[in-house]
Amino acid sequence: MPSETPALEPCGSTWARSHDYTARELVRPRSVEDVRDLVLREPKVRALGSRHSFTDLADTPGVLVSLDGLGGSPSLADDIVRVPGGMRYGELAEWLQSHGRALPNLASLPHISIAGAVATGTHGSGLRNGSLATSVTALELVDGRGDLVRLEAGSADFEGAVVGLGALGIVTHLELRTEPTFQVTQTVHEGLSYADLQEHLVEILSAAYSVSIFTRWTDESDGSVARVWQKSRTTPAEIPGTVPATLAHHVVPDLDPAPCTDQLGVAGLWHERLPHFRPDFEPSVGDELQSEYLVPLDRAHEAVSAVRSLADRVRPLLMVCEIRTVAADRLWLSPAYGTDTVGLHFTWKPDATGVRELLPDLEERLPAGTRPHWGKLFATTDPGASFPHWDDFKELVGRFDPDRRFWNAWLARVMG
Repeated sequence: MPSETPALEPCGSTWARSHDYTARELVRPRSVEDVRDLVLREPKVRALGSRHSFTDLADTPGVLVSLDGLGGSPSLADDIVRVPGGMRYGELAEWLQSHGRALPNLASLPHISIAGAVATGTHGSGLRNGSLATSVTALELVDGRGDLVRLEAGSADFEGAVVGLGALGIVTHLELRTEPTFQVTQTVHEGLSYADLQEHLVEILSAAYSVSIFTRWTDESDGSVARVWQKSRTTPAEIPGTVPATLAHHVVPDLDPAPCTDQLGVAGLWHERLPHFRPDFEPSVGDELQSEYLVPLDRAHEAVSAVRSLADRVRPLLMVCEIRTVAADRLWLSPAYGTDTVGLHFTWKPDATGVRELLPDLEERLPAGTRPHWGKLFATTDPGASFPHWDDFKELVGRFDPDRRFWNAWLARVMG
C-alpha cells in the first residue's frame, strides 16, 4: 500500500495579515545544498524572510523558501560576524553582546530577518547611520543557475546585489561589520509644535545618535503635535520647545508602553534601546499597514509641508507617522543611495482601500527624488526614475537569474 503523501505546510500571510501568500508550497531547506537542489528543480521560487512586508514582494506562484531551518550559529573573525540569512536581528544582537560586540544600528523591530531587511534597504535612524545593509561586507547567494556565489565589498557586483529585492537569488549567509558594545540612553520629549518642527527640523534630527519624531499631523489646538524619541550614546542635546517625558510612552499615542524599549533616560545596552520594540512582544501594533518615503535631506522641509497639506486626509487613516534619518550610501537600490535622507514612515489603520486611494496624491506632492521603502505600500509605477543604477540592476538580474526563477508579480509591476 503506498505511503500517505505528507501534507503541505500552509504558506500563510504577511505578519500584519496584509497579504495572503499564493505560493504552491513552503519549504524549509536544512542546508545550502538543499537550497541549490531546490532552485535547480523549481521553475519559480522566492526566499521568505520574517514576513515583515506588506505586499506580495516575497510571493511566487511556485515555492517559498524559508531559511529559518538552515540553522547554524554566527561566527566572529576580528570585527566581522558571519550569520545565516534567516537569522533575526534580535537573536544576533544577543549573541554579539555575549561576545562584547555590537552592530552600529538596528531597525525599530528586532523581529526581522537579516537577509530580508538587507534586501529591502530597511534601516534605523541617525544622520550618520546608514541602513542595515551598509554593515554588509560580504554575502553568499544561490543564483538562478543553482550556483553558490560569494560577493565581497569592492567586487564588481557587490553594490548592486546587497539591496537585491530577492531578485538575484536566495541569500544563505551574510557577513557584517561590528564594533565594540556600547550603551544608549533613550528619552522621549513632549510638546513639539509645528513651528519648532519646521524651524529646527534638521537640528532636532541631529540631536542624538538616533532620533525619531512621532506625530499624527493633528491641529495645534493644544500647542503640541509631536513627540521626539532621542537615543544617545553621549550626553543628549536639548530639543527646542520640548520637555522630557516623566512617563513611558508607546510610539502610537495612548497605547500601553509595555512592548516598547526602556525610556526615561535610563542607560542600557545598544540592542535594548536602539529598537523601539522589545523582541518578546508582538512587533508594532499588528493589524496595520505601512508606507515609507525617503526624501533627500535638503528637501525635508518641503516633505513636511506636503504631508501637512494633506493632513485632513492623512489623519483619519493614520495610527502614527515617524520622521527619521538615514545616511547616504552607494548601494544601487538603497533608498538612501547617494544622498542623506529623511524618512517619512506612516503606520496606517488596516483600511487598504483608503490608503491606496491616498498614496498617489501623497506621492505626487512629495519632493522630486523621493524614493519608497521596498517592503511597504507605495503607488508609483516608475520608481526607477529616482535610482541612477536602475537599468544596471536589471542587467544584473538578467545575469544572475537568466531563467527568471526568482521573478514574480511584484517585480513585474515595479521593474517592468
